[in-house]
Amino acid sequence: MIRLSVNVNKVATLRNSRGGSVPSVLQAVDVCIAAGAPGITVHPRADARHITSADVRDIASRLASLRGSVEYNIEGDPRPDLIAIVREVHPDQCTLVPVVPGEITSQAGWRIEAPQRSLEVAIEALQADGIRVSVFVDAELPAITWAAQLGADRIELYTEPYAREFALGEPHRSAALDRFARAAAHAHTLGLGVNAGHDLDLDNLPAFARVPHLDEVSIGHALMSRALFVGLERAVREYLAVLAAAERGSSAGP
Repeated sequence: MIRLSVNVNKVATLRNSRGGSVPSVLQAVDVCIAAGAPGITVHPRADARHITSADVRDIASRLASLRGSVEYNIEGDPRPDLIAIVREVHPDQCTLVPVVPGEITSQAGWRIEAPQRSLEVAIEALQADGIRVSVFVDAELPAITWAAQLGADRIELYTEPYAREFALGEPHRSAALDRFARAAAHAHTLGLGVNAGHDLDLDNLPAFARVPHLDEVSIGHALMSRALFVGLERAVREYLAVLAAAERGSSAGP
């Protein structure tokens, strides 16, 4: 079954907007796990505008006893302080994401023109510590081949373009799904695992979950927005139900 990794950045954003410790990121993590989420994601940015280094360490401590059942994924650009804290807390996965100065959120996957050696060094160091490495890329075959050449274990497909095309209706939806399915199949042939994330929600996830070879989806903004109205536990369960339905459909065959 496709794993759901809940990104709790937005809980930290709300907390930081007021200062103090409310709402508690750790309490959000606990609720997600109690609802059945098999993964937690954070993206500690250099400006610490949401997740802080203290959050990274606190969540690692909270998840330590759940190793093997709940995965911890830390996203970020391969800056020295990020790589250092990832190696310190030893999550299950580190997703390397390009960061553009001043951006509100991720805008694209890595470009194949990016300096390779710094990424290779980061990947080698993380893998030497037993940390799985995923590289954030667009659904383009050259970018996926490039990620494989870097030595990544997985890719994370940047799905905002899919979400945008899905909102336009047919034939845009089918064309976008075909493009992402080809990208996932290409990654699989190269021995890469396939993750996906960005702007996936309850409307567009059911169709996207049919993309082949999909290991994990990371969802934060849409899930937390839904949680404002129905509660975090219910929101997590709704997303898990979508993924479970996709699994049942896949098992049933044509």
